[in-house]
Amino acid sequence: MSSPSPPPSPPPNDHVLRTTKKNWWLRMVSHTLCVLVGQTTATLLGRLYYNKGGKSIWLTSLAETIGFPILVPFYLYFKPITDRPSTASNTSNPPSVMIISAIYISLGALQSVTSILYSVGLFYLPLSTFSLICTTQLAFNAFFAFFLNAQKLTPLIINSLVLLTISTVLLVLESDSEETQAGVSRKRNLKLGFACTLVASVLYSLGLSLTQLSFQKVLKGETFTMVLNMIIYQSLVASTVTIIALFVSGQWHNLHVDMASFGLGKIMYIVIMVCIAISWQIATIGGVGLIFEVSSLFSNVINTLALPIIPILAVIIFHEKMNGMKVIATVLAIWGFASYVYQHYLDDHGNDLVVDEGFET
Repeated sequence: MSSPSPPPSPPPNDHVLRTTKKNWWLRMVSHTLCVLVGQTTATLLGRLYYNKGGKSIWLTSLAETIGFPILVPFYLYFKPITDRPSTASNTSNPPSVMIISAIYISLGALQSVTSILYSVGLFYLPLSTFSLICTTQLAFNAFFAFFLNAQKLTPLIINSLVLLTISTVLLVLESDSEETQAGVSRKRNLKLGFACTLVASVLYSLGLSLTQLSFQKVLKGETFTMVLNMIIYQSLVASTVTIIALFVSGQWHNLHVDMASFGLGKIMYIVIMVCIAISWQIATIGGVGLIFEVSSLFSNVINTLALPIIPILAVIIFHEKMNGMKVIATVLAIWGFASYVYQHYLDDHGNDLVVDEGFET
């Protein structure tokens, strides 16, 4: 009599996998909301500051990074939970303090320069034009991600980059038409704002790819504390660099004049600056979280999603003009964003098929 065949090996725990995926999507939604709400609020408040007589570019750039102390309580709360010793952490050699410090200092200095350039662009450009130029972040990030993060360039992603490039070209043409109706000083300011915003988009995209590279190659702990470390120390360095630049330039002497001449009063001046700082930190948490969960390119896509929304809000809130060229540029930017999101959906759907096939085997 033949012995009974051994029972088949149990299939993977489908419930655990589904729960893990559900938690991942919850984190994705929360990070995405942080980016959209934080960036949109901060940008609109920055435009309000300039519209009501504010003139300190250094102060608005400092507000983008100075709000990091609000993250310290979260760091102290999550550190004992996420930093428990594990087998993976014991078998790998942690990076040295010098290497980690070099990463934080480099990314922080890059963030400071980026913030200053963005503030210059927002000061000289209409909010709608500024936001649409910022959509080029996605194209630049795809370029850097291809070389630094081994990101594949699929036809849909390439289509997205082409659409965003065309959108930017239309804005250049629209800017040229505005210059023909402006004086010499206005022309110079428009060109300066356009150039600073475009360079800032390049540096911002480079910073995202370098952040992802740091998580992949150096900071391999993959804990939420690592994310908070990156934000806090990077923001500390960026704030320090901006404060030094503020004092070296001598602009700090004019801050009391800037506050006194603000159209909404001194109290609202302080309130707006505090809200800008908090909003940028919320957006930063979401952005770094998306890099941690997916990739720098996807983080930039979500960041880009808010940018076509801002011109519409600028028309409603600040009564900015929205001519036909800007409307077409906005539609192309949204189309380019949708193209990349659909590519990510296909990638995620393909991963689900692989998991389902694993259950069947």
